[in-house]
Amino acid sequence: MVNNKFYWFQSAIDKETCQKIINLGLSQLNNLKLEGKSIQGLAGNSNLKSTNLIPKNDLTTQQLKNKNLSEKDVYIRDSQICWLDYDWLYELIQSYMFKANELAGWNFDLDFSEVPQFTVYENSGFYSWHNDSDGDWNSIYKSYIHGVSEEKLSKNGDLPPIFTRNKNLIGKVRKLSFTLNLTEPENYEGGNLLFDVGEHSENKIIQCNEIKDQGSLVVFPSFIKHCVTPVTKGTRYSLVNWMCGRPFK
Repeated sequence: MVNNKFYWFQSAIDKETCQKIINLGLSQLNNLKLEGKSIQGLAGNSNLKSTNLIPKNDLTTQQLKNKNLSEKDVYIRDSQICWLDYDWLYELIQSYMFKANELAGWNFDLDFSEVPQFTVYENSGFYSWHNDSDGDWNSIYKSYIHGVSEEKLSKNGDLPPIFTRNKNLIGKVRKLSFTLNLTEPENYEGGNLLFDVGEHSENKIIQCNEIKDQGSLVVFPSFIKHCVTPVTKGTRYSLVNWMCGRPFK
């Protein structure tokens, strides 16, 4: 395990840049809606929001059991997302990813960045406990070959989890995750980023208050469990990203 579970930079990105990212994200979301495409955030094989499921919110697995609920009874994500493929965004994000990788002492081997994801949480939107990758060979991105791969595309055409058409991602795993808070703290309530930093699952939970201010960001190993609690008022905008490399040995 790593000694530093996450590394933050407070008010690192200026307000004008944050607003620029928000405007780009909202414009892209609107375009996707007009094209009839899905903007619902996906969460691997986990259940998505539906009328017969209840939100898992920030409940742990043990808390679900205490409520006599199973993973089949809940959905774990309620957010809107789109992808922002701009060179200047990669440069902005990677400068902090590489800096955190060094200053936190992780020194992970990194060689590729995924497309930045713009995320909107509103109306009780949340993302329950999860990690972005286990970092081992079971988490590597695989090539998706239509008609050959056994896994099926989703109804909206999205690839199954850990499949990709990007040749630069094949055989690699997410190693570092990045979250940038784009929203003024007075414009929303809830939407807190939590980390489970215990040696065992659900052992020690820390709220990352360091990124409440607009333009603040946090970088953390992708295998660290985390969640975003429900937004109870207003709207929370964020930008997330992942840097990848060969699986940990």
